[in-house]
Amino acid sequence: MAAPAQADDYDAPFNNTIHRFGIYGPQDYNAWLAKISCERLSRGVDGDAYKSATFLQRNLPRGTTQGQAFQFLGAAIDHYCPEHVGVLQRAGTR
Repeated sequence: MAAPAQADDYDAPFNNTIHRFGIYGPQDYNAWLAKISCERLSRGVDGDAYKSATFLQRNLPRGTTQGQAFQFLGAAIDHYCPEHVGVLQRAGTR
């Protein structure tokens, strides 16, 4: 049987960042969710930051606020896919 997937040391700073926002959970799940968010942006599944934050809010622990979902998205973009920073910038002008 294969060992469970573990988040690597590269994911630890991301998890430290989201913990400051009050978002907790397994490090490997949080990193996976962040990477999925980046992939969804790259493929055009989420056309803007609001759609991405909605996806995140539905997949983060119950009680996660929209603000926390945006903070998670910002941290994910900063750490895993900085090429998508424009998604957040456009949301700020809306």
